Amino acid sequence: MKKSFWVISIMVCFAVSVAGCATTGDLEKMQAQDKVINQKADQALQEAQEAKASAAQSKAELEKANASAKNAADAAARAEAALKAAEEKAAAAEQRAAVAEEKSESKAAFEKSMRK
Repeated sequence: MKKSFWVISIMVCFAVSVAGCATTGDLEKMQAQDKVINQKADQALQEAQEAKASAAQSKAELEKANASAKNAADAAARAEAALKAAEEKAAAAEQRAAVAEEKSESKAAFEKSMRK
């Protein structure tokens, strides 16, 4: 009975130890899963880097557009100032023309009165 008990115990221990170990197929399956996970992680990293580069490019374009808008606003302000100055010059020229016309009329009236 002792011998059969020992034989059965050894067989059970051997079966448990063999069943608990990973087989080559299990290891290959785990390696394949590891490769897939690494590929996905690498792809996600690459996409994140591309997104970061795209964001940086968009930011640069936005800054350029803001600078262009500021330049356009400055140019519009200068154009408005030039228009205002031109309007003021035109008004002054009209006043001078009106004064010159008055002088001319008064001179013509004076000359006419002198002829009589």
